[in-house]
Amino acid sequence: MTKANEELYQERERRVLDAIALKKPDRVPIMVFFHFFPARYFRITARDAMYDAEKILEASLKVMIEFEPDMDLSPYASLFYGATLDALDSKQLAWPGHGVAPDVSFQFVEDERMKPDEYDEFFTDMTGFMMRKFWPRAYGALKGFEKLPPLSNLYTHSAFALGSGAFASPDVQEAFAALHRVGQVSAENASFSTRYTDEARKAGFPTQFGGQVLAPFDRLSDYFRGTKGAMIDMYRRPSQVIKACERILPIAIGQAVAAAKSSGNPRIFIPLHKGLDGFMSEEQFKKFYWPTLRELMIELINEGLIPCPLWEGVCTSRLEMIKDIPPGKACYAFEGTDLFLAKQILGDTVCIRGNVPLSLLATGSPDDIRAYCKKLIDVVGREGGFIMDASTVLDDAKPENVKAMFEFTKEYGRY
Repeated sequence: MTKANEELYQERERRVLDAIALKKPDRVPIMVFFHFFPARYFRITARDAMYDAEKILEASLKVMIEFEPDMDLSPYASLFYGATLDALDSKQLAWPGHGVAPDVSFQFVEDERMKPDEYDEFFTDMTGFMMRKFWPRAYGALKGFEKLPPLSNLYTHSAFALGSGAFASPDVQEAFAALHRVGQVSAENASFSTRYTDEARKAGFPTQFGGQVLAPFDRLSDYFRGTKGAMIDMYRRPSQVIKACERILPIAIGQAVAAAKSSGNPRIFIPLHKGLDGFMSEEQFKKFYWPTLRELMIELINEGLIPCPLWEGVCTSRLEMIKDIPPGKACYAFEGTDLFLAKQILGDTVCIRGNVPLSLLATGSPDDIRAYCKKLIDVVGREGGFIMDASTVLDDAKPENVKAMFEFTKEYGRY
């Protein structure tokens, strides 16, 4: 890294940290989730972005250099894992060329991968449940693990002698071979991600996040019970839902802390899904969602980390409740929530990030973008504690509108 780029790196890092601490930096920081935007900008198909490591590396680095966000993200964290999905025969996503067209973003495929009568098994032996029930349902290549005996029973030589014959099953052997293939692909992905982060740092750009974790309720509802199952469970088995969230909580904390230590980056991304206005009532939010999410964030703060939740959708009715965290220690990004009301309620507690509408970036003009950004800077960014961003990923944004957002923020958003 040249001296100039090292200075730029430190300047950008300080600018964002000052905003998170509710201070006034030299100007309003700006960073986005480029996602498939670099692929489309350089006429690369979404499928190539999922499979061709060199193409997406080159395109993402070029976009970073051209647009100059204050912090960037490795595309290998969110895009380049087509080979992993293939090796697993994943049932959780439809991805470009596999369930959706080659130039269309991936889609999450939700299902009930934990049955309503399996909560007790989930509580008693979570690892066994994951391996013998969840993995076979979520990944076709691991279906053979359904035949495994309870691993907790294999603790003596005699138990292995008499009860481990399933390991010789061709289906089980095939599942272990699939895990080996996944491990090889994972190591390759990690090497490219490290390479991207190193290249970004050399060019003077910090990385937005050091790790990612889900709110406990989202982990339960997104991946295990599904939306329908989770909604029913809040009425039919509420105590089990709460217990499941409490069991998931320490796992989530450990996952985030380990990721931050490994990366050396204290910012932890927390995409939030089911705690929003359109999914559950305020009382349900208070009962099922907020307690473990708040404790997750508090524990991360106590570890010296910075929780960075993205409140996807609208959470206007939650603003007073989610204010209950230590001031200057977190950054809340909002997709569809009224950002001006959020600033009014949360401005003395958290840094606010957002939220130029993707609809405007996709269909509006550069003048429309500049006008919207001006209002955000004048109102939300007036006293500091604000980071400019789009409402969501930039897949469908017009390049000229993205340029207008970046250029105007840097020129007008000075303190």
